[in-house]
Amino acid sequence: MSQTGRTGIVSGTPRLRQRGVAIVTALLLAALAITLVMSLFGLQNVQVRSIENQRYQLQKQWVMRGALDWSRLILREDAKVNQVDYLGEPWSVPLEETRLDQYVDNGRTSEDDTDATLSGYITDAQSRLNLTNLANSGVVDPDTVQAFKKLLSAQGFDPKLADDTANLVASTQSRAAQANPDGTVVAAAVPAKILALTQVDDLLAIPGFTPAAVAKLKDLVVFLPVPTPININTASAQVISARIAGMSLSDAQQLVTTRDQAYYRDLTDLGGRWNKSKGALPAASVVNTQTNYFIVHGHVRLGRSIFDQDALVERTPVTGVTRVVWVRDM
Repeated sequence: MSQTGRTGIVSGTPRLRQRGVAIVTALLLAALAITLVMSLFGLQNVQVRSIENQRYQLQKQWVMRGALDWSRLILREDAKVNQVDYLGEPWSVPLEETRLDQYVDNGRTSEDDTDATLSGYITDAQSRLNLTNLANSGVVDPDTVQAFKKLLSAQGFDPKLADDTANLVASTQSRAAQANPDGTVVAAAVPAKILALTQVDDLLAIPGFTPAAVAKLKDLVVFLPVPTPININTASAQVISARIAGMSLSDAQQLVTTRDQAYYRDLTDLGGRWNKSKGALPAASVVNTQTNYFIVHGHVRLGRSIFDQDALVERTPVTGVTRVVWVRDM
């Protein structure tokens, strides 16, 4: 081979190498560009989903607010009809899952499933044992403590937890000053040591209560802002048996069966149908036929999103004026 040919082959080798490097570099740049574009698309998708979730959350809150106002209207109208509360009234009828056909969602597309549904129910809060009764003005109430012990024992829990709960409730209340008839002070006023308990979950602050135990008690007890009697027309046999001293569970169940046939119109009606052999008729501070506190539960489903909320509503007797005491997202 000539010298010229050898030179051409040798001189062409670097060009081939440079061309290969250029191709590899171009491929790397293309891959980098694709990666950046995909990353931007992913970031944009996350932002879109975040905005969508915020929109859903706001829309669900407005639907729930409307449902709560509707519940308050039902309770106000009920107070205008009569001053007795029982399970046959309109407020006690649950709202099954209902599609909101008139719901407006300007941001939806034909591919999005944004059907909005609402369901819920109203519960008589005074159908449960009010644990606020465990103490009055910082002084433990032994009758309510005994009732709570009976309820705990029936559920298989340590009845001593009732004493600990009562002491905790007492520490959330201010104790008034005590004075003799001549005006001399026996004991100075004692301010509350901690905030008042408002949720049944607050029982977890007491050693001995477990999440499973609290979950089992949620349908039986409640914390209300003030001491209240139980509603004999709505309370379960377990609560009635615990609250009325000396009443067995079977007697309480018989009382429930009787009220289901014809609800008790007032305490006079209850006294006329009371079995005297089961003991004296309980005082109005123990049982009554009227309720001032209700728990409203709402469930909203909006597309892929679900929202549950509980609210405690206070209703003033006679006038029927309502106010929301607290709202809790579930």
